[in-house]
Amino acid sequence: MIYILIKKIKRIIWYLFISSLLYVVILRFVFPPITITQFTNVFGLGLKRDYIAWEALSYNIKLAAIASEDQAFPDHIGVDWEAMERSFKTKKKKKKSRIPLGGGASTITQQVAKNVFLWQGGQYDKYIRKLPEFYFTFLIELVWGKKRILEMYLNVIETGPGCFGVEAAAQYYFKKSAKNLTRAEAAMIIAGLPNPKKFTARPMTKRVAWRYPQILREMNNLEGDEAIRDLIRKK
Repeated sequence: MIYILIKKIKRIIWYLFISSLLYVVILRFVFPPITITQFTNVFGLGLKRDYIAWEALSYNIKLAAIASEDQAFPDHIGVDWEAMERSFKTKKKKKKSRIPLGGGASTITQQVAKNVFLWQGGQYDKYIRKLPEFYFTFLIELVWGKKRILEMYLNVIETGPGCFGVEAAAQYYFKKSAKNLTRAEAAMIIAGLPNPKKFTARPMTKRVAWRYPQILREMNNLEGDEAIRDLIRKK
């Protein structure tokens, strides 16, 4: 009886692995038809989404995303262990100190894994989500590579009320394509990412007004980084 149960469990795990690997490989070439987070918004704020190719994403929005969310993005293998340790120490001190720009515990790759394959968890189910998040994080690093991960990130993240992807945000806030975003406009969109429903570029909330000049400074500082520059200028 136990032997049969173990065989069934092994078979289920094998099917899950094959199906997940197949989906990851497919998404190397196409964008997801819809994500769980996008689906839940359809019945609330609606769904404004325009998937665009790497070439239609401006240099400015690519740089702003890395500068704000994951400055070690070209160098790590999906997880920034040093940033995770800093984050843990910050929480342990129970202070309101903020992790420096680009030093958050969740990398761009991890955010893609969560947004594309999983769900936006609450305070408690995030611990349940961590194991599959790590699995998809390492898998997409292996199968997709950095360029595709960043391209996917900028197309699936929530960027405003009912907006997903930077193209939808660019149209919603600035009535232009993401390809034509200025440095300041790109920084404003990225500045709202912790809670894009609440932190908006127009009308500009206090949080965005405070954050986007910091992102602009980090963008200027990072432009000399050869690995970052080579990545965002890839064709």
